[in-house]
Amino acid sequence: MTGRKGQDGLLAPDSVLHRAAERLAVQFTGMVGAETVERVVFESYAALARTASVSTHLPSLAEKFSRDRLTALAQSRGFLPKPVPEVLYVCVQNSGRSQMAAALTRHLAGDRVHVRSAGSQPGEGILAVVVEALAEKGIDVHEEFPKPLTDDVVRAADAVVTMGCGDACPVYPGKRYLDWDLADPAGLDLAAVREIRDDIEARVRRLLEELTTSGA
Repeated sequence: MTGRKGQDGLLAPDSVLHRAAERLAVQFTGMVGAETVERVVFESYAALARTASVSTHLPSLAEKFSRDRLTALAQSRGFLPKPVPEVLYVCVQNSGRSQMAAALTRHLAGDRVHVRSAGSQPGEGILAVVVEALAEKGIDVHEEFPKPLTDDVVRAADAVVTMGCGDACPVYPGKRYLDWDLADPAGLDLAAVREIRDDIEARVRRLLEELTTSGA
């Protein structure tokens, strides 16, 4: 009976998530209330758990995802400055097109633009063929993971680029919305994904030129 209780304690993420919420509440003191922080942490964990293939590192991923969401929330409320344009890329599973666009944007723009990506129905992980295609460009995305689309990241964005996710993304005034018609790399070979990657890179270059010369 004692062994079972200890096992349950190891399997239950609540204590780990509560500690994560406490750390984040301190970080966002004066910007986001402690109750909101805790809600975001547990929501983020539940959302990631629905699609995660491996749960070992899920609490730490949930904390990372929550920190980004809370940053976006604080930005949208005016508590945190936005020194550079914020771009959000959205596709269905956040495992292919939006991950490539985000990775290429970081690679090309450096700290001139802050980028996020999300999926309307996030998959289990980034497609292996996408990881390979980006690696050919010297881009490592092994630490990235599919994230669900949340209202806070949309509110924080200056430009929102959708890719095949229909009307899943909420529309707010004052933001720039673009829809890129791109093939889904799922099930395609490397040669086909290279073409999608290069198409995305060309589009990203144009978007970055517009954002960094005329502002978001």
